[in-house]
Amino acid sequence: MMDPASTTHPTTRRHFLAGAAAATTLLASAGCADAMKHASKGTPCPMIEPGSVILLQGDSITDSGRDRKRQDNANDARAMGRGYALLAAAQLLAEQRDTELKIYNRGNSGNKVFQLADRWDKDCLALKPDVVSILIGVNDIWHKLGGRYDGTVEIYERDYRALLERTRRELPEVKLIVCEPFVLRCGAVNDTWFPEFDSYRTAAKNVAKAFNAVFVPFQTVFDKAIQDTPPAHWAADGVHPTMAGAQLMAQAWLAAVSNA
Repeated sequence: MMDPASTTHPTTRRHFLAGAAAATTLLASAGCADAMKHASKGTPCPMIEPGSVILLQGDSITDSGRDRKRQDNANDARAMGRGYALLAAAQLLAEQRDTELKIYNRGNSGNKVFQLADRWDKDCLALKPDVVSILIGVNDIWHKLGGRYDGTVEIYERDYRALLERTRRELPEVKLIVCEPFVLRCGAVNDTWFPEFDSYRTAAKNVAKAFNAVFVPFQTVFDKAIQDTPPAHWAADGVHPTMAGAQLMAQAWLAAVSNA
């Protein structure tokens, strides 16, 4: 997967206003208005306790050009990349400034579920996180469509469940966040992705339910956003979010976490 920095899209005043209106509607519908009201008063999100170690994991959408040489530095802007992980972390650190949170980004471009598992000891368990957020799945189908992988949605769900079972076994008190994989119909995404891609979304939701994890409905958020703004405004290649798309993701992630 390519770095989202290469997926820019020209922003016009019309697009900006439409995006702002869409974001406001999405936050209100997600119940995030009250969550942000509490956050502005310094009230911690219910699932994030003072001193929590928070880990964001996934593929290039989470990676977003992070500086791996600085990855061991908690709350380091360069280590957080340039996407939704940075924006969500910045909001948490600004609003919960007295709670001594430690936030890390260990997303890796190109990863599928089994590749998360291959590096899980070093890039998850060793950090002893209190909260683990995972966004994974688009490569599991994209690489298959490109002839570089022969996985199936059954393998995706099986491997995902095994990964979370392992995580809970090693970290019994960990709080889990499962993010919905998403795509927009533009750029690299065409009709050949469907209906198979929707099965990956369903699998992720099943995994979240099985492990009592918070579920972040990214596809739903983008489906609402494209009702009045072209898909390329949010993800020019259909997969990697633009700045506007990353902001919507951060808002959706914070809303889900705040209302958990």
